[in-house]
Amino acid sequence: MTSAFAGRRRRAGFPFSERVSGGIVNMEPEMEDKTLDLMNTSGMESQNLVDDLSPKKNTVLKWSEADQVEFVERLISRMCHYQHGHINSYLKPMLQRDFITALPAQGLDHIAENILSFLDARSLCAAELVCKEWQRVISEGMLWKKLIERMVRTDPLWKGLSERHQWEKYLFKNRTSEVPPNSYYHSLYPKIIQDIETIEANWRCGRHNLQRIQCRSENSKGVYCLQYDDDKIISGLRDNSIKIWDKQSLECLKILTGHTGSVLCLQYDERVIVTGSSDSTVRVWEVTTGEVLNTLIHHNEAVLHLRFANGLMVTCSKDRSIAVWDMASPTDISLRRVLVGHRAAVNVVDFDDKYIVSASGDRTIKVWSTSTCEFVRTLNGHKRGIACLQYRDRLVVSGSSDNTIRLWDIECGACLRVLEGHEELVRCIRFDNKRIVSGAYDGKIKVWDLQAALDPRAPASTLCLRTLVEHSGRVFRLQFDEFQIISSSHDDTILIWDFLNVSTNGQSEGRSPSRTYTYISR
Repeated sequence: MTSAFAGRRRRAGFPFSERVSGGIVNMEPEMEDKTLDLMNTSGMESQNLVDDLSPKKNTVLKWSEADQVEFVERLISRMCHYQHGHINSYLKPMLQRDFITALPAQGLDHIAENILSFLDARSLCAAELVCKEWQRVISEGMLWKKLIERMVRTDPLWKGLSERHQWEKYLFKNRTSEVPPNSYYHSLYPKIIQDIETIEANWRCGRHNLQRIQCRSENSKGVYCLQYDDDKIISGLRDNSIKIWDKQSLECLKILTGHTGSVLCLQYDERVIVTGSSDSTVRVWEVTTGEVLNTLIHHNEAVLHLRFANGLMVTCSKDRSIAVWDMASPTDISLRRVLVGHRAAVNVVDFDDKYIVSASGDRTIKVWSTSTCEFVRTLNGHKRGIACLQYRDRLVVSGSSDNTIRLWDIECGACLRVLEGHEELVRCIRFDNKRIVSGAYDGKIKVWDLQAALDPRAPASTLCLRTLVEHSGRVFRLQFDEFQIISSSHDDTILIWDFLNVSTNGQSEGRSPSRTYTYISR
């Protein structure tokens, strides 16, 4: 403490020196007596003291802020816990600041908007009711628009709805005359929530609109594989052909021929279609023209499944082997490694940057390193051969001819859950963050609750959400997203199960009228 400060205190009648030891403030007798006098003042005297606190009548208010704070700290240190509680209650409202209102007054509207932009919908509604200034910040900051944009960026269901209901054209644009006011987005938000709740209810209850493509021709006896996007469905058939269908009109746009055996598997991206056949070859086709760009001859028997991504392709075969390929371009594909270890046909493969996963008729799932192609571990548990699987993150979901579905942790090899319900071989399976969808030789498609299946406390009876029965033959392949399932079958049909555009006019639960389209080959 400076000598000037001490001098001011002496002139004010408060000479002191301090020693802080063990958290207790010790004052000189004169200072202590003065503090005790303040503490022992009666109620009436306290009021008089407060009234007398003016610059003319009390030197305390002439002190600097630092001196005043130190004096009050000394005073509070002499009080009991009960008194501290009263002081805290008195100070708490004085310390609160409406920074959302204060920031725009300082020309910092953008900071206030940025703070409120982190709120969820419920909190944003509450914030609008605080005062007119908060409501103005939310409105001029277009915070309901920003909330919807954040959901569209992070949630596939929101993104899909924005595209299908065409309100995406009002998003991700700067403030122009084409952008509606904040009130539009405020009213749009609850409508989106209602749409989402309706879709979820349709999945749970099995309500759907059904569309049917009849693929049969004279020699066709099944649709073995398919993949779709918003514009098209590409299918591989037992009659050795690949047929491309318009997703909206469901008409056949193109037929690709060249394989001399059934088309058992396929995958496509924006540039190429890659197909595997019972003729033991893999063919690469140009998507737009249908021209054959490459033919890979390696496997000795039927190519049962394939996957490609990021310059890597993996194929598997009835010859019990797995082939790993480098794809520099559609015309430059070279064999990197052959993986051998299964004792029966390898029916399915999947991979990411870390692992290649394969499943076989030998009842096992094998895990291999993607980078080195070295064997890592075997997952054992299925009682019969494995027909299908999907792998993502740590989770592997597999389907078998023992009629069960198993969930596995790929890192430790543990079986997390066994799903029972199908009556015959489980031929195809897919999962996302919410659901598992499986198709089997019993002609049924089952929808399972993935999150419940991963919870060991969930009863087995609660795991199957719905069973869909429309196919009259074995279900060979399916794919699904948040709005639909598209499946193919031995009955020569492709079915589109639409859970978004559901007509409820007089329809019984779980069934909807179907539109049928038949393609007759010439």
